[in-house]
This record gives sequence, structure tokens and C-alpha cells, in this order.
Amino acid sequence: MALAAASCLPAHALKKSRWPTRDGAPPLVIAHRGASGYLPEHTLAAYELAVRMGADCIEPDLHLTRDGQLVAMHDATLERTTDAATRFAARNGGWRVADFSLEEIRQLAMRPQGSAALSVPGFQPSAAHPLRVPTLEEIILLARRLEAEGARAIGLYPEAKQPGPRLASHLLSVLSAAGYVGSDKVFLQSFDLDTVRNLGRRQQALGLGYRVVLLSGSANRLLAMDLAHIAGFASGVGINIRGEGMSRSFIEMAHAAGLTVHGYTFNEARAATALPEYRKFMGWGMDGVFSNYPDLALQARAAESHFL
Repeated sequence: MALAAASCLPAHALKKSRWPTRDGAPPLVIAHRGASGYLPEHTLAAYELAVRMGADCIEPDLHLTRDGQLVAMHDATLERTTDAATRFAARNGGWRVADFSLEEIRQLAMRPQGSAALSVPGFQPSAAHPLRVPTLEEIILLARRLEAEGARAIGLYPEAKQPGPRLASHLLSVLSAAGYVGSDKVFLQSFDLDTVRNLGRRQQALGLGYRVVLLSGSANRLLAMDLAHIAGFASGVGINIRGEGMSRSFIEMAHAAGLTVHGYTFNEARAATALPEYRKFMGWGMDGVFSNYPDLALQARAAESHFL
């Protein structure tokens, strides 16, 4: 693992003209749940580590608490990534994020998953509470501060994990209040078709211009929906790189329809296996990669640029 210098340039500052992406720019490196291969996912520590490495975007999955606060959590429940089950009794038969207040969730300790640990040698998080469940506002404050320190843009790529208008409304309200209006720095994503449409309609009514991405586990499913149709309400698709129908030709068809293609999840921890995988998809023209190990994605992108 290598940390990038604080002055690391964003992707668009790299070589542009010869990449096979839709716009010719280098593919984005999107820190999947932060640098989640190294530190507990969806914590300020994991997001900051990803930025220090040089990731272009950080990706918070979002759920609403009982008291209407947006918090970063992949699962609808708290058991897998926190000690909620030992601190609180079950509510409604489980430990759903929606059944707990923000104050309660802030008491929880994080549980690292997979190859992640509670610390990384040589990295000291700067946030006051780097290893607790953060709110979207706290993530934005961190991103803004790191942007100012590093003099480079940091993209936000939130996923609306709960379908329906309530979370979408909160998400747009927080982003617009923070000053994000319609820059290249914000992508909104969801697996739910109605939510993607709703996010598009609501932000248009508010005068916002975020890019909206429809997620799917299958390229074939997106093809069946008609890529040109999807391009009518989304700017891109996020696709499972191991799903049915994922191929160079799918990326080319999506580009022809006017869609960008971002792939998930690149989770190989060893460079020997990770770098060839990145190189394959980057060579196919993938526009962005969701990676648990942003340093490896950046290493692959830098290496691939020498072949262009």
C-alpha cells in the first residue's frame, strides 16, 4: 500500500486523448466504501485514507436513521459492521439502521471486515471521530477540508440504499445545502429504477445537475431495458464486473447510447491478481472502477497509461 502525495492531481489532469473511455479521460478511481480493504468500511478514516492515496471519488452508501439523519452504512442493519447486537437489544426483531437514533448509532464500535484492520501503519486519521458511523454532513466536511489541503477536487458518489422519495429528498437537501449544485464532483446512484428516476426529476426541479447512475448486477438486464432508454433518465450505469453479459462490447454499446460505465467491485487484494483485472477493464474502456484498494487501482491506471 502506498499513500499518494497531498497534491495528487485529479484524473482529468492525466493524459486524456487516448483512453478508450467515453470522453477519452482516464477512468475514475472510486473508493468503494472508502479504502475498505484497509480500514473499516464507511468510516471517516477509510474515506480519508482513500483520498490520501489519490482516489478521485469516495462512495458513501446511505441509510436514514430513526430521527431522519443520513448515515453511511451499506447494510440495512447494523450487526455486520458494528457491535450493535452487544450494545442494544433487538428492535422489531433486529438491528435495522432505521430503528436507531443517530445518538445511539454514534455509540457503536466498528468491526473491520475481510482484510481491513482498525489502523494502517504510517497513516494517522485527522478526523475527531475517525472510526464511528459518520453522517453525510461529516463526510462532506472531511472532503471539503481535504480538498483545501490537497488543492484538488474530491468527488462524492453517494448511493441511496433505501428506495422511495424520503431518502432522495434528504440526500438532495444535504448536498445542495453544502454548496454542491451541478459539478462533476457528484454522482448519485441506486439499484432502484424508480429512485433513479425520482432523483433525476427532483434535482431538475431544484435546479441541480448531479449525474445519476443506475446500478445493476447484470449487463444483460440493462441491455433488455434498452440502453438508449436508460440514457433518457441517467447519465451512466454501474455494473457488476462479474455479472452476466459484462464485456467489451457492452461497454461500447453503452458508450454509443451516451452512457458512462462504472464497474464494481474490484476487490483483489494482491497486486499480482488485481493489476491484470484492472488493466483488462480499463483497456475495454470502462469509465470508472469501484475499488476496495484504491492504491492498486491507481497503480494500474498509471501503468495502463504507458500503453496508450
